[in-house]
Amino acid sequence: MGRTIVEKILSAHTEKDDFKIGDIINVRVDFAFANDITAPLAIKYFKESGAKEVFDRKKIGLIPDHFAPNKDIKSAEQCKLLREFAQEQGIENYFEVGKMGVEHALLPEKGLVLPGDVVVGADSHTDTSGALGAFAIGVGSTDLAAIMALGEVWLKVPPTIKFIYSGKLNKWVSGKDLILYTISKIGVDGANYQVIEFSGEVIKRLSMDNRFTMCNMAVEAGAKTAIIEPDQITLEYLQGRATRPYQLYKSDPEASYEKVIEFEVSKIEPQVAFPHLPENAKPISEVGYIKIDQSIIGSCTNGRIEDLRIAAEVLKGQQVHPEVRLIIIPATQDIYLQALREGLIDLFVSAGAAVSTPTCGPCLGGYMGILAKGERAISTTNRNFVGRMGHPESEVYLASPAVAAASAVAGRIVSPEEVK
Repeated sequence: MGRTIVEKILSAHTEKDDFKIGDIINVRVDFAFANDITAPLAIKYFKESGAKEVFDRKKIGLIPDHFAPNKDIKSAEQCKLLREFAQEQGIENYFEVGKMGVEHALLPEKGLVLPGDVVVGADSHTDTSGALGAFAIGVGSTDLAAIMALGEVWLKVPPTIKFIYSGKLNKWVSGKDLILYTISKIGVDGANYQVIEFSGEVIKRLSMDNRFTMCNMAVEAGAKTAIIEPDQITLEYLQGRATRPYQLYKSDPEASYEKVIEFEVSKIEPQVAFPHLPENAKPISEVGYIKIDQSIIGSCTNGRIEDLRIAAEVLKGQQVHPEVRLIIIPATQDIYLQALREGLIDLFVSAGAAVSTPTCGPCLGGYMGILAKGERAISTTNRNFVGRMGHPESEVYLASPAVAAASAVAGRIVSPEEVK
């Protein structure tokens, strides 16, 4: 019987080659990481376990990105814990302010996660790296403590749902719209503890930035992770990034899936997910009149250079609405520099936007854009739960950079077609 790409990756990382779906297996880890929220607890339990050294100082990353640059004393203390532990253990992949970025954008950019890897992060959006053809899963801090000590993780082998996308995307429709549309069809629990394998002619034509976006939000459908078979676009992205060998895997034609779901994309419009769940997505033509107070473009979902270019295309020659705060956050320092070289930062500031150093900041209601009672934001982030970005009586609408930029100009949620 044939195997899926995930089954092949797991087989290459475990001693139990005859496993089946639902079996518990131990899996060797190629890279493990945590951030300034999840690492302190992992470090605490690592030390309490009696472990003296991490399993491999080259295979662990510590990325202070959620509340860094530090917003208060507590966040400063959390980041100090990471800094000191990295120094104690000789961890090479510690990224300080000025060099750091949002973890799920930074690690692929630095070539630290690669095709065929088993990647484990103490953050739910670790599935982002599945866009490279890696098996990338999020875990809790206590699990990460054990992984840092042992270099392996135990897990139940998940089944896979295959999604096949056919047709041609309309203008302004991106990977963000595809994943919001997908979640709206299957629901936030539609792929519970299953792998989502994105495939089809539409996926093959997507850029890496759009692939990262789709895999990033698979967890919002309850998925264990998401994955895309690596191809020439993947290999081009890895040029100049990968500094160690990696393995390309593909699913066998006769591989067995939990189910196969097909979407024809030619009629899909830009999507907007209404509060308070990502599954509440509607086409832009059905949104109606919704005034906004804030627009956020950034995060591990949509803070990459292509996202900023699309936002700039919409904002060129425009001014942000006087009653809207537009906050743009490049996901990494390299993306920030690239945007600077291309003149995008100048364009954003001239249009009336605030541009920040890389941070997760407003996505989780941390800082750099907290909402007050009754305020509404449109955001390119991945979650719009109650109170996610501030006051529990605020509202967050999820959309692509194109829609977020257009809405910042109009002062209400609109299609880019309305301002271009």
